[in-house]
Amino acid sequence: MNKTAFYFFIGFFFFFTSNCYSKVQLKEQFRTDSVSKPFNIIFLIGDGMGLSQLSSAYFYSASEPNFSRFPVIGLSKTQSGSHKITDSAAGATAFSIGKKTYNGAIGVDMDTNAVITITEQLSNQGWRTGYISTSSITHATPASFYAHVSSRIMQEEIAKQLVYSNVDFFAGGGYRWFMNRSDSIDYSDTLLNRGFFLDTNSIDTNPDSKASRLAYLLAPDGLQPKHLGRDDFLVKATEKGIGFLDSKEKPFFLVVEGSQIDWGGHANVGEYVIEETLDFDKTIGVALDYAVKHGNTLVVVTADHETGGFTLAAEQNVGPFKTINRDYNSIVPTFSTGGHSCTMVPVFAYGTFSDHFSGVFENTKLYAIFKEITSK
Repeated sequence: MNKTAFYFFIGFFFFFTSNCYSKVQLKEQFRTDSVSKPFNIIFLIGDGMGLSQLSSAYFYSASEPNFSRFPVIGLSKTQSGSHKITDSAAGATAFSIGKKTYNGAIGVDMDTNAVITITEQLSNQGWRTGYISTSSITHATPASFYAHVSSRIMQEEIAKQLVYSNVDFFAGGGYRWFMNRSDSIDYSDTLLNRGFFLDTNSIDTNPDSKASRLAYLLAPDGLQPKHLGRDDFLVKATEKGIGFLDSKEKPFFLVVEGSQIDWGGHANVGEYVIEETLDFDKTIGVALDYAVKHGNTLVVVTADHETGGFTLAAEQNVGPFKTINRDYNSIVPTFSTGGHSCTMVPVFAYGTFSDHFSGVFENTKLYAIFKEITSK
């Protein structure tokens, strides 16, 4: 070996070893940072949100939607165990128990057997859990994570099961199912006795520092639609929920539902759908900002199904001799149904383990992934 080759070899050796050492240092630093903070999951469900609904955020938002911040995107197939077109109960139960079930089922399988949900499992392992919804908190989607009943219409029983669950935080509407019940039972005292701070007026109310659990029930049933004047409840509730559940010692799993994207689709009101989608997108921003700042957090966004057969179509008018003229620079929200559709829905993921969520898969896979990554 001549002198030039020798010095080249020595130089390359030191460059290679120092580079490898730096990578090991970085890997070790990442590992240390990760284990020093609890691993959290924020799961956001845009009820009824298909691709056209989320596309509306790109045409009607004044700024770039938070959807653009996700590096991983997949597609979920929504068919239920009983029908080609799912309802919210079967759709959310697929997320919570990892099994296809019949339309209307809450936390039970096809034979109405109760199946422990992902949030119940994690709560038993010491995780903190919470649920937020712009509908009643006893409505199908949030209920599917903490209740077990044969039919979604059993909202008084669902409310009772929430009261006696291990949930740490919940916020939404639906106080009629807790306080003005057909059996005359008032569960507000029970909530207080079980360590809850309960507020029925505002999400802005700050509880006593001694409160170990928080409950906000701010309407008899669902909250007011966004386009008719609802404030930033969903954003504020998510901020409050994350702030309350966040702990230096315990991880948390927070479920957030933008319920009324679905209701706008059922009503075939374009403004309703669009305003609810924009509100949901702002809420996604809260979750992403926390994940960026905190680290070691997974944010997943999806829908249980699409509602309304919603489309952003070209405006059209009838010209002479009944010719149809379409203006491709003018968008008009249109609908093909007042019910749900079977179209696939998007799945977005950011943060720790986000790479698990790409591809095309059944809705039950989300449970399987949550189960896998929380068992590591």
